[in-house]
Amino acid sequence: MLTDRQGLPLGAVLSAGQRHEAAFFTDLMNEVSIPRPRGRPRKRPDAVAGDRAYDADWIRRWLAERGIESAIPARKGLREGPGRPPTCDDQKYRDRNTVERCVGHMKERRRLVVRYEKKASHYKAMVLWAFIEEYLNR
Repeated sequence: MLTDRQGLPLGAVLSAGQRHEAAFFTDLMNEVSIPRPRGRPRKRPDAVAGDRAYDADWIRRWLAERGIESAIPARKGLREGPGRPPTCDDQKYRDRNTVERCVGHMKERRRLVVRYEKKASHYKAMVLWAFIEEYLNR
């Protein structure tokens, strides 16, 4: 799930239950659509804050190629070899808890927690319905 700084959901990608979420990072980032007062929506955020699970060289490279600042802390004990370890902007990383709160709001909906739908497209529709409810409640 991807949210803005205020905790409003911007996009979500469904995946198999046992797959690591970092594998779907580019798919999730392609879901971004940041509304503007006028004109077409932006497709690239200024910065991305993620937890340690997203600490991968290919993710940092993908963000840097697109001019997106990353606020992803390095995993402990995995960095070896030459070079400087990646840095993480603590001010931007503090905003990451808005994603966790948004996930908490989504989990208040029983339909999302207990997946009754067999088809992924139906479940995705329920997720989008919950997104609409979040927008209307603010």
